[in-house]
Amino acid sequence: MGQWLHWIDLLGVAVFAVSGTLMAYRKHMDGFGVVVLASVTAIGGGTLRDMILDLPVFWVQEPDFLYAIMAAAALTIFWLRFTHKFPYQSLLVADAFGLAFFNVMGLQKALNYGATPFIAIVMGTMTGVFGGLIRDVICREIPLVLKGELYATTCIFGGVLYVLAQTMGLSISWAMLIGMLATLSLRLAAIRWHWQLPVFQGSH
Repeated sequence: MGQWLHWIDLLGVAVFAVSGTLMAYRKHMDGFGVVVLASVTAIGGGTLRDMILDLPVFWVQEPDFLYAIMAAAALTIFWLRFTHKFPYQSLLVADAFGLAFFNVMGLQKALNYGATPFIAIVMGTMTGVFGGLIRDVICREIPLVLKGELYATTCIFGGVLYVLAQTMGLSISWAMLIGMLATLSLRLAAIRWHWQLPVFQGSH
């Protein structure tokens, strides 16, 4: 089980690194900028989670995550060399997959270390959204989490279903699958049909 979770975590890091690399390409950054943006997108949320939970930061303990970032960034750059166009939809889809993976992995890690279900859902949401938030701030973009789109809300939705699945007696594997699919499905639906939360607007 532990090995399976490790590979899921690596996959989440790689997908978010792809998202960061695509944004670096969009902003015409140099090689160092690509590495920085891919890294903060991939490990920013998990780093904050581990610091809050007073745990060793995961990528410091296991450099495999840094190797996954470098490999994902290199493959994305290689692919972009042949396409010569920025696939904005691909950025959103890659971000959605990373969001789903990291949400559930962050939630599960918080539960493993004794967090209550409520705090675990908060930690999962933070793990999922914070890397993308840093990415967008560095690129002078309004972060997706603040635009009114269903973003952090999808993490909360997936986290609640995860907790409910475990409460009903389902195994961790099934609960994780349900949480990931719920987060991913809602986020992809929001991208496809432009679902949004009500946006605060003053009177004119």
